[in-house]
Amino acid sequence: MRLSRALLVFRKDWREVGRNWEILTPITLVPLLFSVVMPLIVISAPGQINTGASPEVLIESILRGAPTDVIEMLAGFTEDQQLTYVLLVYMFATFFLLIPVMASSVIASDSFAGEKERKTIEALLATPLTDGELLLGKILASFVPAMGVTILSFIAYTVVVDVGTYGTFGVILLPTLEWFLFIFLMTPALSIAAIGLTVLISSRVKGFKEAQQISVVLVVPIIGLLIGQGTGVLTLGPPMILVITALLAFFDLLIFRFSVLLFKREKVLTTWK
Repeated sequence: MRLSRALLVFRKDWREVGRNWEILTPITLVPLLFSVVMPLIVISAPGQINTGASPEVLIESILRGAPTDVIEMLAGFTEDQQLTYVLLVYMFATFFLLIPVMASSVIASDSFAGEKERKTIEALLATPLTDGELLLGKILASFVPAMGVTILSFIAYTVVVDVGTYGTFGVILLPTLEWFLFIFLMTPALSIAAIGLTVLISSRVKGFKEAQQISVVLVVPIIGLLIGQGTGVLTLGPPMILVITALLAFFDLLIFRFSVLLFKREKVLTTWK
């Protein structure tokens, strides 16, 4: 398998993404919501955020595994200020896992199903590319823009949080080690897993919307992480993040190998005729 040949598919799909507003709209609006709108709401009115639990329970659950210096710093602040810190520094990190998953799943859903709708799938499958090169190109076409959007969103979120909270806390809250591990380790591993599954789904269904609807189930594990963190069952500190990342990386290898074995271009053409 040659990377240079996979990059040909990547460049072709990249051009398609840039022309398709049905893809560009969600991968623009969702990051904007998470990185700018939501932190501004928390900073201006933290007591109005419905977390599904009382502020006291949420603060206690999250800070149970926090460093001693953080607990000592927050001891002198009001409940609303403590809630602001907990939401912005801890809870919203998990929300950022949704950005690459949602962005990449939208693009990956278009990978084969969109080609079929545009009547270009036959020409693509007739190329001399191996199945592995074809799948790798499709994965890269979703992964690169999804991670680009995620990193830009992280930068915007950091600026909004630090500017908006410095007057209250007197320190720069972000970035922390946990956030760096989230964005640059866990997020890429999760994104590749989501893309691999979505590309495989996209190669089996007959339309872009059908593939996109099926791929929505990929957000369920992230919601589970969010609930686990909010209830105190799961503490997403550096050790846990590294463990989850390692498991995801292993799953990435499995899903790519599994996708190559299952993907048969002759069957794709026969199914869609």
